[in-house]
Amino acid sequence: MEKPRNIVGPVVRELREKQGLTQAALVAKLNLAGWDVSRDIVARIEGQIRWIADFEVVKLAEGLGLDAPDLIRQAVAKGQKRPQSLPELIRKPPK
Repeated sequence: MEKPRNIVGPVVRELREKQGLTQAALVAKLNLAGWDVSRDIVARIEGQIRWIADFEVVKLAEGLGLDAPDLIRQAVAKGQKRPQSLPELIRKPPK
């Protein structure tokens, strides 16, 4: 298998399925939110085949009802392969 191109794909799939959404239904939500995306693109993101821009992470998170940092934190917590510097970027500040 090739090196994953994103870390959030499996979490996007998991959250989408938990919400009872098909890829087509998620795409419809994302289109209404202003992101012109297709079901094929969502499938490639979920399969970690497609690289994701920062604004796309934000739109995916919003479409799934959470914010981008939470989506990334969930991906890191699930142990998705990631760049070594990513945990430092998303570490929650101490309370």
